Parts: sequence; C-alpha cells; structure tokens
Amino acid sequence: MSGVLVRDLGIRFGSHEVIRGLDLEVDEGEFLVLLGPSGCGKSTLLHGIAGLIDVTEGSVQIAGQDMTHADPSERGIGMVFQSYALYPTMTVERNMSFGLRVAGMDRAEITRRVARTAQLLQLEPLLQRKPAQLSGGQRQRVAIGRALVREAGVCLFDEPLSNLDAKLRTELRRELKLLHKRLRSTIIYVTHDQVEAMTLATRIVVMRAGKIQQIGAPSEVYERPDNLFVAGFLGAPAMNFVEGVITARPGGPAFSSPRLDLDLAGHRFTGAPPAAGTPVVLGVRPEQVHIGADGDLAGTVQLVEPMGNHQVVWIAHGELSLAAVVHEPLAVQADESIRFSIERRRICLFDQRSELRL
Repeated sequence: MSGVLVRDLGIRFGSHEVIRGLDLEVDEGEFLVLLGPSGCGKSTLLHGIAGLIDVTEGSVQIAGQDMTHADPSERGIGMVFQSYALYPTMTVERNMSFGLRVAGMDRAEITRRVARTAQLLQLEPLLQRKPAQLSGGQRQRVAIGRALVREAGVCLFDEPLSNLDAKLRTELRRELKLLHKRLRSTIIYVTHDQVEAMTLATRIVVMRAGKIQQIGAPSEVYERPDNLFVAGFLGAPAMNFVEGVITARPGGPAFSSPRLDLDLAGHRFTGAPPAAGTPVVLGVRPEQVHIGADGDLAGTVQLVEPMGNHQVVWIAHGELSLAAVVHEPLAVQADESIRFSIERRRICLFDQRSELRL
C-alpha cells in the first residue's frame, strides 16, 4: 500500500491558473473522494498526481518517493477513466493484461493476476468476449480490472460511473466499496455526485475554484460544513437558507429576520457567540424541519414530492419557502395548513460577509 502527499501544488495552463498552493495528504488504505462542481479542478488535481499533466510548482510524493516529474508508468498507480477506453479488437483478458504484456512481465504472473482480478470483479465468464459484447457496467468493470491487475499501491478513479444509468451506478458503487474493503488499496476518486461521495468515501475533499474548502468524514462535512458553499453543495434537497441578524435576548442569542425568528439556545458556536447585530445566514437541512401538530411554527403546504421511501414537503411560512423531508407516512396536501418545528441544536449559522461557519 502507498500513501500520497501533495505539497504546495500549482497547475497552470498558459495564463490560466487552475490550482495554486494546494496541500493534500492521503493515508495508506484510504478511500478519498474529491468532490466539487464541474470546473473546480478536481480532475486536474487527479491528473497531476497521475503525471498526465505537468505541475507548475510544488511536489507529489507517492509511497514516500518524489514523483513530481516522473512518468506515469513509473508512479506505481492504476487509473480508471470516465470513458472505458477499452481496445475494441481485444478480448477482456487481453484488455486487462495489455499493460503487463507491454511491460514484459512473465506470462505466468500475468495469468495469475488476471485470474485473481477477474474473480474479484466477477468477470471470469467474460474473459473471452470483446467490448462490443458487454454491457456498460461490464465494460466499466473491465476498465477497473485493467487498473487492478497492476497491483498498484494507489488507484485513481476519474468519474468512472458518470456514463452509467442510475441502477448500474448503484450496483457498481456497492462493488467498489466491497472491493476496497477486501483489497485495502489507496483510492483517490473524483466525482461531482454527492451520493457517490457520501457512500464511498472514508474522507471527502470538497473543492471549489481550485481550492480545498473542507476535508472530513462524510458525516462531518454534511453535519458541520465549514462554509456556505459546502453547506449548499451537499444535500438533496439543498439546505434551506435564511438571511438575518443575531439578536440578544434574556435567554441568550437568537436569530431574527423578517421571515423567521429562532432562539439559539443549545446551538454550538465554533467560537464565542457573535455580537448582536451581526448579519448571518441560517442554514437548516430539510430533515431538520419536522411537521407535527405540536410544532411551534405555522405554515401552508405548497407542494408534496413523493420520493418512494420519503416525501419532500415544501412549506410556505409567510414569504419563506422551506423544504422538509418526511420519512414516516404523512397525509398532507397542497394548500393545507400545518404546524412544524425546526431542530434548533442541528442548525448551521454562517457569517454573511465571510461565509464561514459561526
């Protein structure tokens, strides 16, 4: 196994600076997911680690060795791309063994590696087929197998599931998670799909405009986002946001706005509570909005979205529109008056100016 260490990395294309001064440490055996919107630099970072593009400054270490300017073939990595990139005239077995044959590896060792990887990925019945005879999911498993037969310490995945339909993505996500559990190899995985990130990662790196916004376990990044961008990017439906100010009350600080007032008793601030009058943004996850007759807030149902195992209920509270996720059976209809409450202890507060968590 191998870890990856990136220090003060900079990547520039002509006058356009994509990444600047980026630091990242990936532990051995970790499943690290680079998550962010299109154009944020996550694939560029991955390609810089792989040696597919030149870095402008900084260093890349793999397994303790400086690989900043080494060829991709010298870095001891396996890589899986968004497109399958399989050779159409070769069988599955030949596709998987191609890199090993080019490297001049002993035939018996090639056979052993291909057989072991085919067993892991359930490709044994398909070894003599060609790519045109395979489904999309099977082709992607072959592409993953081609990376695994290298028995590299580090595997890099560049949005490998984005071309698959929803059912196949779910199946392959599960297979990748189980595969990592068995092999314990170091995986760096790029995606813009937050469901993939939350289900696969041991840690998530959220990126924006070439910079890391937050690194942490999926639950930590979701429950305690460091800033407004991370809070708004993670979650479906997205977090509810309300602008307001901090007010001082006898029982402690409170959030106040023309559309919503909440006491902040029990809220865990990251530091000292902000002064009264500080402009803030209140963030509430939809699952923190609870509909029930004992709720302390009144609203009207705008829309109900059935989602199978849950419902998304949109609530009008004055001029404010809030999304609520309801898992238990709930018979509500549009235009119905309801009572609801907000789970105060789990809300997020952000400074309006800096957009940082308070």
